Amino acid sequence: MTPRFLSRFSRRLRCSLACLVLSGGLAQAAGPQPVLLGIDGEFGLDNSTSAQAVELGMRSAIAEINAGGGVLGGRPLELVIKDHRSIPARGIRNIQEFARMPDLVAVFGGRFSPVIIEELPVLRSTRTLFMAVWSSADGIVDNEMRPNYVYRLSLRDSLAMPKLMQSAHRRRLDDIGLLLTNTSWGRSNAEAAQRAVDANRGMRIVGTSWYNWRDASLIGKYQQLRAAGAEAIVLVANDDEAAVLVREVAALPKAERIPILSHWGVTGGEFVKQAGPALQQVDFTVIQTFSFWKADPARVRRFLASAAKVSNVRRIEDIKGPVGAAHAYDLTHILAQAIERAGSTDRKQVRDALEKLPAWRGLVKNYAPPFTPARHEALGPNELLMARYRNDGVLVPAQE
Repeated sequence: MTPRFLSRFSRRLRCSLACLVLSGGLAQAAGPQPVLLGIDGEFGLDNSTSAQAVELGMRSAIAEINAGGGVLGGRPLELVIKDHRSIPARGIRNIQEFARMPDLVAVFGGRFSPVIIEELPVLRSTRTLFMAVWSSADGIVDNEMRPNYVYRLSLRDSLAMPKLMQSAHRRRLDDIGLLLTNTSWGRSNAEAAQRAVDANRGMRIVGTSWYNWRDASLIGKYQQLRAAGAEAIVLVANDDEAAVLVREVAALPKAERIPILSHWGVTGGEFVKQAGPALQQVDFTVIQTFSFWKADPARVRRFLASAAKVSNVRRIEDIKGPVGAAHAYDLTHILAQAIERAGSTDRKQVRDALEKLPAWRGLVKNYAPPFTPARHEALGPNELLMARYRNDGVLVPAQE
């Protein structure tokens, strides 16, 4: 070999060795492959804060889990976020994309039951594990899947309506007018309301009025129900339409303002801002499954400490959509336990593990256990409460 050839060969050898060392160092620096969790939510919907609340709860739990070593021997959890903007077609496409992702264990849903109802066929065909943390329509879990890949830590309409009716009854408001959104969510509540009234002697539904999404006025339907003898309105609405109704009712003479008992869709957006000062002129209560104000103080402090690491939240008052944040926080911890029990990211194995977890004490409640083969609902009637908005817009437990 010539000296020039040897010199070139030596340089190439040194370069190859350096590249091997560098690539090995990069692989080591990259760390373990993350385990993916998806959010399919209404991030881009005007005035909505619900998907962001779910994200806050998940990120707070993930911060704790990853600080403790992650799952499956050191693999970190990582979020993948997709926006359906409350449009079912977008949600269906999101689920299809999530289903094709390797190492994506489960998808967490957002607030809108009608979107998830439309996604169910794709969830069924792809066997994608779905975690419902806000949506409440009964059919989301009662979906005839065998096996069922949907688990819920959230309110259920067949629990919500009895609670709303009982709250009215305790206040001696027994003649109820239903004001419902003309969607699968509204229809689910209409059926649940009728069952609740049938089970409570002395109560009756004097009328049911339906409105459409983005209706500019609801006062005509409200007045029809009041003229039919309604002593209270049970409202199923999201923040936009509820704010319209509250402003219109507040503008009526005081004698024409009857109490409104609301489902919780109103708490997933800028309802307080949209309703404005009118909210304090109307007797308005809303159902909840959880309140940070009534929770274990030590667990609240832990949540706030974790939330502070991933967001601007420092106090309970900073949390928008508290039920979404709390539900997502607990369900992320529960899912991590199932991943560990399964020893895998395989969705079927994790699904099966969710039904075999031991009791666990979370932020929302003591789960004993969270789920079973016959029960994919983590919450029950004992968690339900009514809440009111304070003058500063903060949602607090109501005196019942």
